[in-house]
Amino acid sequence: MTEFTYAVDADGVATITWDVPGKSMNVMSIEGSKQMLGFIDDALADDAVKGVVITSAKPDFAGGMDLNVLAEIRNAAGDNPAAGLFNWLLQTHDGLRKIERAGMDPKTLKGGKPIACALPGTALGIGYEIALTTHRIFAADNPKAKIGLPEIMVGLFPGAGGTTRLVRKLGAMAASPYLLEGKLLDPAKAKSAGLIDEVVPAEDLLARAKDWVLAAKDADLVKPWDQKGYKMPGGTPYHPSGYMTYVGAAAMVHGKTQGVYPAAKALLAAAYEGALVPFDTALKIEARHFTSVLMNPSSSAMIRSLFVNKGALEKGAVRPVGVPDQTVRKIGVLGAGMMGAGIALVSALAGIEVVLIDQSQEAADRGKAYTEAHMDKGIQRRKATPEKKTEVEGRITATTDLQALQGCDLIVEAVFEDPAVKAEMTRKVEAIIPADCIFATNTSTLPITDLAKASQKPDQFIGIHFFSPVDKMMLVEIIKGKETGDRAVAKALDFVRQIKKTPIVVHDARFFYANRCIIPYINEGVRMVGEGVEPALIEHAAQMLGFPVGPLQLNDETSIDLGVKIAKATKAALGDAYDGGADHVLFWLFEEGRLGRKSKAGYYDYDDAGKRAGLWQGLRDKFGTAGADQPDLHEVQHRLMMAQVLEAVRALEENVLMDIREGDVGAILGWGFAPWSGGPFSWLDMIGAAKAVEICDALEARHGARFKAPDLLRDVAAKGDGFYARFAVQEKTAA
Repeated sequence: MTEFTYAVDADGVATITWDVPGKSMNVMSIEGSKQMLGFIDDALADDAVKGVVITSAKPDFAGGMDLNVLAEIRNAAGDNPAAGLFNWLLQTHDGLRKIERAGMDPKTLKGGKPIACALPGTALGIGYEIALTTHRIFAADNPKAKIGLPEIMVGLFPGAGGTTRLVRKLGAMAASPYLLEGKLLDPAKAKSAGLIDEVVPAEDLLARAKDWVLAAKDADLVKPWDQKGYKMPGGTPYHPSGYMTYVGAAAMVHGKTQGVYPAAKALLAAAYEGALVPFDTALKIEARHFTSVLMNPSSSAMIRSLFVNKGALEKGAVRPVGVPDQTVRKIGVLGAGMMGAGIALVSALAGIEVVLIDQSQEAADRGKAYTEAHMDKGIQRRKATPEKKTEVEGRITATTDLQALQGCDLIVEAVFEDPAVKAEMTRKVEAIIPADCIFATNTSTLPITDLAKASQKPDQFIGIHFFSPVDKMMLVEIIKGKETGDRAVAKALDFVRQIKKTPIVVHDARFFYANRCIIPYINEGVRMVGEGVEPALIEHAAQMLGFPVGPLQLNDETSIDLGVKIAKATKAALGDAYDGGADHVLFWLFEEGRLGRKSKAGYYDYDDAGKRAGLWQGLRDKFGTAGADQPDLHEVQHRLMMAQVLEAVRALEENVLMDIREGDVGAILGWGFAPWSGGPFSWLDMIGAAKAVEICDALEARHGARFKAPDLLRDVAAKGDGFYARFAVQEKTAA
């Protein structure tokens, strides 16, 4: 398969054009890399060629590396995968260094051929790393384009020279947002930051790049780090200012990662060690650290969940087969509260006509005003224009008139979480909407099968559980009732794709999947407070596992009165089977009027602005602390981890989860389950099912039956396989 083409024009400029067949975005493969470097060799060897332009035939330059390549190389290396990966990386560095040196005399640094990169649009990962090796980077004036190195977001770091080159180009301090945070910039901002050299009109892109190539002098080709007397911007680690940079960076990285993200630590090490040695040695150091990350199970799990599996789900991996396109054209949103307003916003942004309904015109208008405020912020941040604001707002009709729902092909009901209220709205709306309109209810706890009893067409009734705030949270949980049909599932999935969210599809069950796992996490933390465990130990134990917030803070954010409501409803439904071990703490806080962040009083104290001001001393005064008898850190962490993981296993065991990929992706995007682990099933595979059973048996003996290992977990342990070995659906995708 030809992924690059090569042509030399009458002026002697060779153009190497990237255009991977069958892909909307270029991604680098092993074969593609060989082709590109082969064409570089051809250009350097041809006396008729004066210089080279590397560009793309697609609207964008590149989305990065095909991450399956890394697995292929590792597998091909047999018994020594680390050596295979390391040697491949060194070959890659040699190839890219050939672009950088461009045939120049190594002593005089003269006689090279100018090589420019012309970016028509987005250039990410290895796409930008290739550009960094060229002598001048041109980008089309395309505000939608993104340029940068996002590898850290999926458990990697730039390992094709991007780390070494960007640190030497900008200095460690200036490079850190792009390396350690994966920050991406549009072309204009990328030029201001020093990531690229020129921004030109799209129609002039190739001409400007060729003109530069023909006019370039020897000195224009020599990178700063290849010049005699080069000094790193901001100083090296042993320079006074450089020392402070690296000390600060180390503290920042550990503070943000708690030491559980290997890629961030390895990146910092590669940058620090690389800054102490010559450039080519630094590339070898980078390759060595990159190999160590690739061999770390955490990185493999993150890549699989956050790139491969997430991408597959977004492309419709679980969509019912044979159902025609269900693109949403007109949506009715019932309820203009925070949830309904958010659904209306993301729908309008996706180009969908929206009817936003509430009981009063004032409430409906207030819901629409959420979109206005969102667009105003976008204008202030230069991410939107007044024209775009007018266009988006124009798609939303805020009204009290249910007749406006005529012509809708999807309804999303987001009214008060009460079965009677929802049933009444279902009956009223079904009398108005078209016969083939799909009716979705946004609920986080109420069984879909029960709510569907109010519908005349239960096969067209489905649950769509958005997470708050809708415009920021990426996960959408789609729930199939017992009678929900394939077209309803396809409609929900196509809608989620339109609004650029990630869907998971689950069967109906109490709390579905996400809340089924979140609630035990919160309850376990609350239960420990009641046992006299130091609240700070609970919170820090969770954060050291990589959770964005501890269970007590999460309870404050979701509100304590909601927790009380859920506890009462669950007890009524389960009867003697209900485990209320956390209730005495939860109900006491409720009676004290400490309802969480919204009341500026909960497990935490808050200042007048609503900012957390530390854990409330009243918890220690009421429940005491065990002093020297405080539990071991790992004991607390095992309790918090297993409270969630065992529910995920039970959900898979009971067929609430239909696809293991959804279990991992949903956990990370839905409630921030330790992203470094790849999700609960990846974590179990990482530690081994046998070790997990051992932990469960110990916890069950000390703390009760809630930690009893499910039969499925015991079976996986007994047979010595893993969850992905047994349940995974293999999907090839690219990064």
